Amino acid sequence: MGSVIWIIILILLLNTTAAIITVFKEKRDIAATWAWLLVLNLLPMVGFVIYLFAGKKISKEKIFDLQTQERTGISQLVALQKELWNEKELMPSDLLTDEARQTVRSLLVADDAILTKHNEVKIYTDGHEKFKALIEDVKKAKHHVHVEYYSFFSDQIGTELLHALEDACSRGVEVRIIYDSMGSRGQRRGFFKRLESLGGKAEVFFGSKSAPIHSPRLNYRLHRKIVVIDGKIGYIGGFNVGDQYLGLSKKFGYWRDTHLRIVGNACSVMQSRFFMDWNATIARTREKDRLEYSNHYFPLEKSKGQTNIQIVSSGPDSETEAIRLGYLKMISSANEYICIQTPYLIPDDAVMDALKLAVYSGIKVRIMIPSMPDHPFVYRATEYYARELINKGVELYRYDNGFLHAKTMVIDGQISSVGSANLDFRSFKLNFEGNAFCYDRDLAKHLTDIFDEDTKKCTKLTEEYFLNQSAWRRFKQYFSRLLSPIL
Repeated sequence: MGSVIWIIILILLLNTTAAIITVFKEKRDIAATWAWLLVLNLLPMVGFVIYLFAGKKISKEKIFDLQTQERTGISQLVALQKELWNEKELMPSDLLTDEARQTVRSLLVADDAILTKHNEVKIYTDGHEKFKALIEDVKKAKHHVHVEYYSFFSDQIGTELLHALEDACSRGVEVRIIYDSMGSRGQRRGFFKRLESLGGKAEVFFGSKSAPIHSPRLNYRLHRKIVVIDGKIGYIGGFNVGDQYLGLSKKFGYWRDTHLRIVGNACSVMQSRFFMDWNATIARTREKDRLEYSNHYFPLEKSKGQTNIQIVSSGPDSETEAIRLGYLKMISSANEYICIQTPYLIPDDAVMDALKLAVYSGIKVRIMIPSMPDHPFVYRATEYYARELINKGVELYRYDNGFLHAKTMVIDGQISSVGSANLDFRSFKLNFEGNAFCYDRDLAKHLTDIFDEDTKKCTKLTEEYFLNQSAWRRFKQYFSRLLSPIL
């Protein structure tokens, strides 16, 4: 009996030593480091399997693939805008406030995110309307359709969109699709076979389609949701491709999301983003399919729109965490109000402090979260942070009319952000994300009005609401909070 105890102690000591060596040998956020140590020590052996799938960092070689992709057709504009900014010619003061100008500059420096003008923007908050518009645009495509989604399911709407893309191929239109294997798990095998037989191309982001499991990693997922049509029309936001995004899921019910349809110069930046992701994806297997600059992909046409937009990307290929910095800059720039919608509220210390400081400064801060979890640990962590923010004076709303998946932020009726990035560690540090930062009073007012309308379908959370929860539920919230840096 005594020898068994000593063997167990030895195993635990070896496990602890191995955990420390494994976690500390890779550079990562200190909070994530301690969270992984907790997992590895609480779950001997099993924890290492979890770490293999979710904790190991992406190889430097793959990061290099992304970092070395040039922003085709964009690099010279970045240098020019930085020069014009120094000469104060880029953005006349009568267009927007000083706070907006500072946000533009910070994202230009952090992400080389050029400011694009003359964009026409339409907001979609319903999946049926969004996909109806998208499919109509695909049917009218003349040269190319570039599609990039985290989830592309082989269900009713996925098949309908695929058929439109196949028809486009039959007309001689170039069709390229990038999708994430984890986000699209359950997709019918051979789903894109006919598309490819017609000349279209569909690729798994950082994966091999010949492998039974494309990529076992839980982290470093392609979370962007971007479509570019003929270099003139772009879609960016929170909707993926699947029936659940039409509200057809019994589990989630109505799906409340936000997506933008953009006509204008911002499409060139979205196109550049697709080029980089496509070329990185096919770098080892299909170099002959590499995308190169052409006027067909970057047409020089002006729209009648008046919205100024920066398309901002972030991911493990970037050290600046540009979208997170954009959120921080927006929060710190607010003078009157902040409206945030996010399915996952797991902010880091900097974002938490910025939100608290905004409240202390007399700024009205309203945040909307879902009423149901799609990931149990994540939702309990969201509840933990919601309670903490309520205690500091933030107004928290729980959306009760289905599942809230929108990722939006609006400040002062001046600046807005819509995209794929949640207010959590995963979006800030682990996944590849894309957001549109928009500088347009009318657009910001429209998004604020949408937020106000959504509050009519919400329950305003209070401290009493949390006090009435069971001790077991509060324990799960505290425990999930400890794991939040790696959720």
